[in-house]
Amino acid sequence: MEKDITEKQLEDWNDVFADIVNVLLFNGERLIQEKELEDATKDTMIKADGNIHEQERDDSKIWKNGEIRISLMGLENQSKQDYRMPLRVISYDGASYKQELVDSGVIKCYPVVTLVLYFGTKSKWTAPTNLCGCFEIPERLKPFVSDYKINVFNVAWLDDQTIDMFKSDFKFVATFSQACIIRLDV
Repeated sequence: MEKDITEKQLEDWNDVFADIVNVLLFNGERLIQEKELEDATKDTMIKADGNIHEQERDDSKIWKNGEIRISLMGLENQSKQDYRMPLRVISYDGASYKQELVDSGVIKCYPVVTLVLYFGTKSKWTAPTNLCGCFEIPERLKPFVSDYKINVFNVAWLDDQTIDMFKSDFKFVATFSQACIIRLDV
């Protein structure tokens, strides 16, 4: 729990958040500048089984260019594999899209992108990375089931070249995570 809080606090800094997204999504190209990021609401409420449930993203930011919203970016930290992660991500993303629909200040809708940062050191992520991977779907139904992929990044398994692209303190986290796998291999 303490590690999760520390990760969230580090990633909440705009320079770190931008660095993570720039390296993992844009191969190190500095498309997102820290001054273009604005904190977004992390909590959403959903009604299920007759009750209201709160769900909270680990971190989220709105990427803006002036007054234009380009995207909402979310980060989810995982130290253990979650075989229902696609269901969780689609729930977070769906709640963000629903907020766009009801937000009177949003003139033009914008995309939502979620990155799952997996810090496991025993093995790479093997849990499903798409919605259909969570179910056994009858063949005749498959053409009608929408699939939804998630973006999982194995932080401990990043290569040296990728880790060297980080300019923020996240580089230390990635380097430490990578070192943990080496010790397990000995």
